[in-house]
Amino acid sequence: MKIAILGSRGQLGRDLCQRLSREALPLTRTDLDLADPAQVHALLASHKPDLFINCAAYNFVDRAEAEPELAFAVNALGPRTLARACADAGVRLVHFSTDYVFGLDRDRATPHHESDAPGPVSVYGQSKLAGEGFVLAASPANLVIRTCGLYGVWGSGGKGGNFVETMLRIAGAGKPLHVVADQHCTPSSTGDVALATKSLIENEVSGLVHVVNDGSCSWHGFAAEIFRQASVAANLTAIPSQEFPQPARRPRYSVLSTAKLASAGISMRPWQEALAAYLKERLLKA
Repeated sequence: MKIAILGSRGQLGRDLCQRLSREALPLTRTDLDLADPAQVHALLASHKPDLFINCAAYNFVDRAEAEPELAFAVNALGPRTLARACADAGVRLVHFSTDYVFGLDRDRATPHHESDAPGPVSVYGQSKLAGEGFVLAASPANLVIRTCGLYGVWGSGGKGGNFVETMLRIAGAGKPLHVVADQHCTPSSTGDVALATKSLIENEVSGLVHVVNDGSCSWHGFAAEIFRQASVAANLTAIPSQEFPQPARRPRYSVLSTAKLASAGISMRPWQEALAAYLKERLLKA
């Protein structure tokens, strides 16, 4: 099976390429511009993939509030073009979305299921929700995976490519950290998400599926566990969201249920175990 992977240089894309190495056809924006339907059709006709995985996205949550057209162009209209072209070519499409499609229910305290009504509170979340709809509407064979709080070793190159690296970098510089304690989610390893994605593909699962590590925490709780496992003494303070104003609203509770994933025979390890594995692997790559 030939699997085209767009966004192959990102953290998730690289882990997917690694785990699908024999079948993977890595692609970047240089290879394919989703804003050009003719180019999309030409690439599909040229490479003839059996499956297309789209990891490309506009992920600048705050900037999207000032750039809604760009956010929707990349996260909604691009996937629509790709989904239509894949449907025409008989190619199954796997597309990644986000927990930020939730957030409107401020009193939520139980994990969101795939059947729950979404309610994004940011332009970014709205654009990703629109992309989901276009992909699912194009073909019943397509798969949309919602995930959350991604971090992977490919983002640990010292430039602060993910939350874990950002926390370790700031703490290492001896600076105080103030992290929100009233926003809850599930930090997820890109390696684990990639493995689950591979299993979903092999089992020919379609539709909408949540893929995150097991459990949940606040962002402050995540930071505290990072420092505990890394044996780093950090000046960490928990704060409410109102003390850290940002242009885009964040969900207060966007924990995703993986019951549907489990019903497909796929289990995810606790986020604390995934973090431990990440910290160990990043040391090996240092």
